[in-house]
Amino acid sequence: MLTTLSSTLTPVQTAWLRIASIPGISPATWLHFMETYSLDILQLFSDDLSFLSKKDELQVQAAIGKIRDELVTRAETWLVQNEQHHIITFSSPAYPDALRQLPSPPLVLFVTGTLSRLQQPPLAIVGSRRATQQGLGIAKSFATELAFSGLNVISGMAAGIDAAAHQGAVAVEGRTIAVVGTGPDLVYPKRHQALHTQIIEQGGAVISEFWPGMPPRAQHFPRRNRIIAAMGIGTLVVEATIKSGTLITAKMAADLGKDVFAVPGNINNPMTQGCHYLIQQGAKLVTCLDDILEEFSHLTESSQQISAASGEKSEDESLATDKLLASVDYDVTAIDIIAERNALPVSDVLAALLEYELRGLVAAVPGGYVKLRGK
Repeated sequence: MLTTLSSTLTPVQTAWLRIASIPGISPATWLHFMETYSLDILQLFSDDLSFLSKKDELQVQAAIGKIRDELVTRAETWLVQNEQHHIITFSSPAYPDALRQLPSPPLVLFVTGTLSRLQQPPLAIVGSRRATQQGLGIAKSFATELAFSGLNVISGMAAGIDAAAHQGAVAVEGRTIAVVGTGPDLVYPKRHQALHTQIIEQGGAVISEFWPGMPPRAQHFPRRNRIIAAMGIGTLVVEATIKSGTLITAKMAADLGKDVFAVPGNINNPMTQGCHYLIQQGAKLVTCLDDILEEFSHLTESSQQISAASGEKSEDESLATDKLLASVDYDVTAIDIIAERNALPVSDVLAALLEYELRGLVAAVPGGYVKLRGK
C-alpha cells in the first residue's frame, strides 16, 4: 500500500522517491522491470500483485520492505523549505529527455532554481580543478559568449574551470546549470557558497541526484559527470591532464554520440596535454566561439543578436588593439619585458596592466602577466 507522507508530495513523487531509497537496486533494474510488465510506478504499490510472476511478486515485496522512508521524509522537508526547491521524478514532463539515454538514469532529481533551465539546451564546459589563470579566463570567456548566443552552460561547480564557466554564463540571464555531487542542501566546495547563491538568484539551476544531507563522496563525482555528459549537447574541455576525471567525462560524452571540443595550448604545459590527446582522438580543436556554434546553428539565436551582444564589449576590444596590451603574451610575460617592449617605466606599465586586469583582459600570475585568450 502506498501512502503519501503529506500533501506536499504527490502519490507519484512519493512512489518514485520510495523505490529510489531502496538500497542495492539500480535505476536500470527498476526501469527494465516496469517496461517488461508495462507498469506505471503506482502499480508497484498495488495491494494485488498477482499480475506478476510469483517469483517477481516475492522480489517486489521484499524490495518494498527495504524502503527507507526516513530518506523520503528528508526529501519532503527539503522540498517545503523554499519555493525554488523542486523534486523531479523519471515520469515527470520536467525530467530532461537527454538523461533517458543513460543506461541507468537517476529516478529522482533534486533541483534548486529555475526549473525551465532543464528543458533548454546546454553545452558542457569542463576542465581541471587546478587550472591556470589563462585557462580560467578562457573558460569564463567561452561561457559568456555561449550564453549570449542563446545556449546554457552546464558544469559541475567544482573548483577551477567549472566555477569559471558558471561565473561566465550566470551573468547572462542566469544561463547556467550546476550538477553537484552532494545533496541539494549542501555546497561543495564551501567557498562556492556565493556562486551557488548567484546561480539561483539570477535564474540558473542546481541539480543533484543525491538525497538531502548527503556529503561529498568520491564515488559521487563520476555519477555527477555522467549527468553533465548526457545533458550537454556537446562538451568543451579547457585544460586537463592526461589522467583526469575531465577526460572520463569527455569519453562519456563521446560514447553518447555527443560532440567533444578541446582548447589547445602550450605543448610543454601538462595542463593542456589532455586537450591535445582529445584532439588526436578526434575532438574538434576550438580557438573561438564560431568553432562551436557552427555545429549548433539550429539552436542558437540569430547572428544579429550575437553581434549586438558582442558590440557591448567594443570598449574592451578597442583596448585590445593598443601596443601595451599587444606586448603581453598568452604565456607568462615578465613585467620588465613588457616595460622594455613599450619603452615605458615599470610604474606606468603596472598602472596600465591594473586597468586591463580589472577589465578581464589580462591576469597577474607568478612571474608576470598573461593575456586572456579571446581578448
